[in-house]
Amino acid sequence: MISISNHFIGEEEKQAVLEVLESGMIVQGPWVAKLEEEFAKMCGVKHAIATTSGTTALHVALLANGIKPGDEVITTPFTFIASANSILFTGAKPVFVDIDEETFNINPDLIEAAITSKTKAIMPVHLYGYVCDMDAILKIAEKYNLKVIEDACQAVGATYNNKVSGSFGTGAFSLYVSKNIMSGEGGMITTSDDNIAELCKLIRAHGMKRRYYHEMLGYNFRMSDLHAAIGVSQLHRLENFTIARKQNANYFNENIKSVIIPKLKSNYGHVWHQYTVRVEGDRNAAVKQLNEAGIEAVIFYPVPAHKQQYMQDIVGDIHLPIAEKLSNQVISLPVHPQLNASDLETIVKEVNKL
Repeated sequence: MISISNHFIGEEEKQAVLEVLESGMIVQGPWVAKLEEEFAKMCGVKHAIATTSGTTALHVALLANGIKPGDEVITTPFTFIASANSILFTGAKPVFVDIDEETFNINPDLIEAAITSKTKAIMPVHLYGYVCDMDAILKIAEKYNLKVIEDACQAVGATYNNKVSGSFGTGAFSLYVSKNIMSGEGGMITTSDDNIAELCKLIRAHGMKRRYYHEMLGYNFRMSDLHAAIGVSQLHRLENFTIARKQNANYFNENIKSVIIPKLKSNYGHVWHQYTVRVEGDRNAAVKQLNEAGIEAVIFYPVPAHKQQYMQDIVGDIHLPIAEKLSNQVISLPVHPQLNASDLETIVKEVNKL
C-alpha cells in the first residue's frame, strides 16, 4: 500500500532524542527554547510558543486574543473539527462561512455578511497547505477591529505574496506525526505581539511566570524536550521536504487527467500537506478502487463541521452549499516526500482509470 503519509526519522532526530534522555531535562527546557527560536525565525515573527498540539495552540491563541464566552469567531466549516472545537473551548461560538470552490478555503467575499456585534475574530484555515486570501481577510479585520487567528496547522512554510503563514495574525501550527514536519505530537503559536506572546506563555503553564506564583487561570499545555528535539531536527528538513512535495504535486498536475485537480494562483506558495482532487461521480467507489489498487486514498473531510450532529445543536441547521458539495467530492492522494518515481507513476495510472 502506498500510504497517505510517511514520516521520516533520521539519525539527527535519534541523536537529538538521545541527548535529551542523557541530559535528564525531559520537560520544557533548552530544546523547546531552541525550537521556538528557530520556528519564529522561519515564520518571520518575533515569538513562537510551543504547546502540546495544534488544538491547544489554537485554544491558547484564542484565549490570548481575548476570546471569551458570548463572543463569535468566523471560520470555515471545511476543516478538521479541532478548528471549531478550539472556539467552543473558550465559550465562544463558531460562525461558519462557506468556502471558495477552487481553493477549499474560506471565501472572503462572504465574511462581511456574517459579522455581528458579537464577532471578535476571524479564524482562516489554510487547508491542505494552501494559504487563504489574507489581503482580503486582513482588510475586513481592520475595518471591523477584529482579531485574526490563523489556523496554519496544515501549512507550515506556506506563503502568500512571499509572506509566510503564521505571520499575518496570531498563527497556530500542528506538529502531529502526519504533518509536513512533526515532533510526534505538538503545536506552535506564532506572533510578533509581545503582549500576546506573554499571555500564551502564561496560559500554557498554569498562569505561572514565577514558579508557584499564578497570575491567571492557565493550563498544562507545555511541550516536552523529547518532542522539541524531534521538532528541531524536522525543521532543519522543512525546505527539502517542501521541495519534494512540490515536485510530486507538479507531476500529478501534469499527468492526472481523469479528475478535477487543484488550481493554483501565482502568488500562493502551496506546501501540499494534502494533494486533493475532486471526483464528480461516485466518490466512495473511486476511493475503494484506489485502495484496492494499493493506494491509500483518504477523504478529508466527509462531513463539514456545521453538519456534525453536536455542532448543529449549537449553530442550527444551516446550509453552506459549496462546503457540502465538495465534502462529497474530495479525495486526497499520497504526496509525501518518501514517494519514489514508481509510486508516482502508479498513483497517476490508477487515478486515470477512474
